[in-house]
Amino acid sequence: MLKPLGDRVILEVQKEEEHTVGGIVLAGNAKEKPQTAKVVAVGTGRILKNGTKLEMTLKEGDVVVFDKYAGAQVEYDGHDYLIMREKDILAIVE
Repeated sequence: MLKPLGDRVILEVQKEEEHTVGGIVLAGNAKEKPQTAKVVAVGTGRILKNGTKLEMTLKEGDVVVFDKYAGAQVEYDGHDYLIMREKDILAIVE
């Protein structure tokens, strides 16, 4: 499995599909809105300038909302993941 460094997280994107009234399927990537994903791994945290470590707020299993164009897409072991910094996450879905 991939292990993120510092304040980065690895997300498994949840594919979203929407059906129109006529039955046409719109893929999740056709929408211009934030997406949701499941956190599959978190880094150890960010090191501040004074040397102290700022612990991560997110944990594995959290479902989060992020901006559509945030992060770097990575394919690993046949799965698509996003790697991004914790500060780029917009919210945790409860």
